[in-house]
Amino acid sequence: MSGGMKGGAVKFAVIGGAGAMGRITVTDLVKTGEAGDEIVIADYDLEKAEALARELSGGRKSSAGPRVSAVRVDVKKRDEAARALAGAFALINCAQYQMNLEVMEIALAAGAHYVDLGGLFHITRKQLALDARFKHAGKIALLGMGAAPGITNILSRFGADRLDTVREIHARVGSMDKTRYESAPALPVAYSLKTILEEFSFEPAVFTKGEFTFVKPMSGDVPHRFPPPIGVRRPMYTIHSEVATLPLSFREKGVREVSFKIAFDPLFVDRVKFLRDFGMASHDAIEVPSARDGDAGMIRVRPIDVVNKVAMSQKPGRQAGKLKQYEVVRAVVKGMRKGEKATWIVDCHTAGMPEWGVGLDIDTGSPPAIAAQMLKYGEIRGAGALAPEIAVPPKPFFERLKKRGMNVRATRKSGWDFSV
Repeated sequence: MSGGMKGGAVKFAVIGGAGAMGRITVTDLVKTGEAGDEIVIADYDLEKAEALARELSGGRKSSAGPRVSAVRVDVKKRDEAARALAGAFALINCAQYQMNLEVMEIALAAGAHYVDLGGLFHITRKQLALDARFKHAGKIALLGMGAAPGITNILSRFGADRLDTVREIHARVGSMDKTRYESAPALPVAYSLKTILEEFSFEPAVFTKGEFTFVKPMSGDVPHRFPPPIGVRRPMYTIHSEVATLPLSFREKGVREVSFKIAFDPLFVDRVKFLRDFGMASHDAIEVPSARDGDAGMIRVRPIDVVNKVAMSQKPGRQAGKLKQYEVVRAVVKGMRKGEKATWIVDCHTAGMPEWGVGLDIDTGSPPAIAAQMLKYGEIRGAGALAPEIAVPPKPFFERLKKRGMNVRATRKSGWDFSV
């Protein structure tokens, strides 16, 4: 079967569903799903998954919504995981991106569609190689369906569709948080610190003059003006999946330049950079004394795993007052239209979803849920391992974003002078 079923009850399984992003995806599916749908929180930590299932099931005012359940899944055990998820219409992968290939294998074994949050360029390129196998299975693997990648790709598609030829595509992300917090953690992280450290450490890919190349991590931090209330920020290059797919998707339109930059809070940048320079981003194992009582031996650990565990174990700060966050996910697309130079600036504005208890991470956690629902209703069709800009039609996607408090605004400018 390719595409969706145009309605009818289905089972959605969220891998890593009890994690930081996964719980947002699960919440979205529960809040917006139909009666009869089943939402499976599939996580290695069964206790956390069951707690989330109880929380979401108990919070419904009626029994008319989706059913929520929990199951323990170890993605390293493909056959066992596929059996546990048998009958799933789609697997939504919210686990660490390093597990993407394993979860794709589970989806194939379970006969399910697949959606993930991205693969930091290199993994995404490996995932694209599974295209033929998903085509043979008649299933879609949608690669990179969060905010960036994800929303950025579809904003790029919107701009590119309005041009005869495309010269440049640039993705930019800028945000602000003026919310007051009590007992805020020393290093607040919305998603895996391990992934953030890798973004700060690995050489970012850029597509320039029609070729892929790599630049220095955290470079390119020139001023960029985002719309109010964000204003001028200094986004920097980090390794991202948009650059892996956009040059291929718009090759026939003549694209020559593709880049991704993100602007983090300056204090956050300084603290993560310190950890990186201190050696905590290292994947090379070191020996440390065993923590077991009476054991004088040594064990081997990777610094990046240790610091990630500590960071993700921090108690979250308690919000004091109203949520005051804002983020703009942007695509700048330059090209020709009817013989004239033109630039499309396409922005997705997000201020969070307080009624769900979710801040800016709504723009990362909700898109995979939206994609899974679009697959169900036949709004995403085809088969193979596909990038969002190829598979996802912008109009219905933007309409679903709006229902979750995210609004897309597009502006056309003459010429190519818009600064990126």
